[in-house]
Amino acid sequence: MPAKRPAKKASQAPAATTADSINEKLGRRVRKLRGDRGWSLEELTSASGVSRSMLSEIERERANPTLSVTYRIARAFGLSLQDLIESADSASTIQTIRANDHTQIFRSDKQCQIRTLSPLNLEKDVEFYELRLPVGEALRSQPHVDGTREFLTVEEGSVDLRSGNSSQTLGKGDSATYRADVAHTITNSGKRVAVLFLVVIYR
Repeated sequence: MPAKRPAKKASQAPAATTADSINEKLGRRVRKLRGDRGWSLEELTSASGVSRSMLSEIERERANPTLSVTYRIARAFGLSLQDLIESADSASTIQTIRANDHTQIFRSDKQCQIRTLSPLNLEKDVEFYELRLPVGEALRSQPHVDGTREFLTVEEGSVDLRSGNSSQTLGKGDSATYRADVAHTITNSGKRVAVLFLVVIYR
């Protein structure tokens, strides 16, 4: 039997260092996500099922959580385990939504297609969408919560916009802002598919 090499023992140090680095970044990441949502430790405990003491140790970078615990924390924030770990181990502040990402399709039928351009896993006061309306079709919406407004820009085609008792016709390059806490409708009044960008802002 060959003698064991000391090199194997030495290789354990970088692995430990890497694990410590990830745990440190994970702690900062969890602390930031919780702060962004305005959650207390108790609220994160309720959402994740992870004990308050464990969460506190993770945020203070003193714990080495199991995959099961990390997964439950990720789910509480609406993230996959991979997203949480990669975000914790990355300095990038850019979150990309690719054009071919079908998970971003909010609705797709003969009346319209709605693609979400804002991240699905974030709690937010602003939502961003791309709309495609075939000729003669309409997107009819019930009133949103009080104070909600929408901003609409026409990229291609033309549409009739109605908000409450007010109406307006918009062509390519036109934009409008209107109340969305009343019934509102966007109708394709042109002769081609209308492509629109819609921003919803909640009070």
